[in-house]
Amino acid sequence: MLSFLIARQTGVDEPVRLRRAESTRRVLSLELNHDRDVECIHGNGINTIDIEVIEGRYMLSGGSDGVIVIYDLENNSKKPHYTCKAVCTVGRSSRYVHKFSVETVQWYPHDTGMFVSSSFDKTMKVWDTETLKPAEVFQFEGNVYCHHMSPIARKHGLIAVGTKDPKVQLCDLKSGSRIHILQGHRGEVLSVKWSPRYEHILATASTDSRVRVWDVRRASGSLFTLDQHNGDKSKASSESVNTAHDGRVNGLCFTDDGLYLLTAGTDDRMRLWNSATGENTLVNYGKVVNESRKGVKFTVSRGCSPEFVFVPCGSSVAMYGLHTGELVTMLRGHYNNVDCCEFHPDYQELYSGGKDCNILAWVPVLRHPDTEDEGADSRQLFN
Repeated sequence: MLSFLIARQTGVDEPVRLRRAESTRRVLSLELNHDRDVECIHGNGINTIDIEVIEGRYMLSGGSDGVIVIYDLENNSKKPHYTCKAVCTVGRSSRYVHKFSVETVQWYPHDTGMFVSSSFDKTMKVWDTETLKPAEVFQFEGNVYCHHMSPIARKHGLIAVGTKDPKVQLCDLKSGSRIHILQGHRGEVLSVKWSPRYEHILATASTDSRVRVWDVRRASGSLFTLDQHNGDKSKASSESVNTAHDGRVNGLCFTDDGLYLLTAGTDDRMRLWNSATGENTLVNYGKVVNESRKGVKFTVSRGCSPEFVFVPCGSSVAMYGLHTGELVTMLRGHYNNVDCCEFHPDYQELYSGGKDCNILAWVPVLRHPDTEDEGADSRQLFN
């Protein structure tokens, strides 16, 4: 680390290189933080979490009990041991609560005054954070598995929605109506993700083993379908032609720069694709256990070099090298299956939620160079 500081001071390296090196070191030292608890509110498993990017302070969670919780991640007590408190809850006593399991929650990318949730009660709700009342409710004919708002869009306010219906629904925040459908899948749509690079590019994953990439400005079908065999028909059986996986595809995640797309399937495989060409990069992550019948929420680090992938794997979170496929470590701490995880890029921390009703915080462990003693909460270096 001293060499990076000297190189930065003398102008040999750009400051971003030092930041990436430190971010990488911090991610590689992630451990369960026994001094930071997240208040336990949910009475059933936690399916989804999301951290807002405006302040990086508030976290949403949605559970199988239909409850939605907003947590304050700030250490207001300034004590070494603290609990991230729930600041507000849409609980079972609320007349607006989802009747069944909440599958996805997401902050509005440009303002913490609004967030969106979707549920097995066949609705997607747009919430006012101040009043905790829905400003808009979209009704669907089947279970809603997922939704996603573009993190960068300025020219549209579309929410992509995946349901039991093979058609991908596009809902407009501005008009409050469903304005378009994308047809091509032959099974339930389990995951949808907008590109963080191009605001009109959308990826969708289905139980039909396919991942389709769309330009929503086009009236025709998808731009392309991901093919695990890269067009080599000699390696593909008749059933696996133009399929991304040999089972249901239930997870999607773009890298922060939008250049690559990760997919997860119930064939216990994870694949990395060039998002521009649809080429399978053939990175081998080995067996990535995936028994979920719904969507799996995994995440990629940001600001590191190289980058890492965090994937729920049984009661643990598996951490892989993005481009090498190497299993770096298994983060163990949950008592039951993990269903979701979210990376906090401001502090290089990870939060994970599981069927044990717990949200755990994984933080970088800072050690004095001459001892094995853990240092103070690493957030203090960023404040």
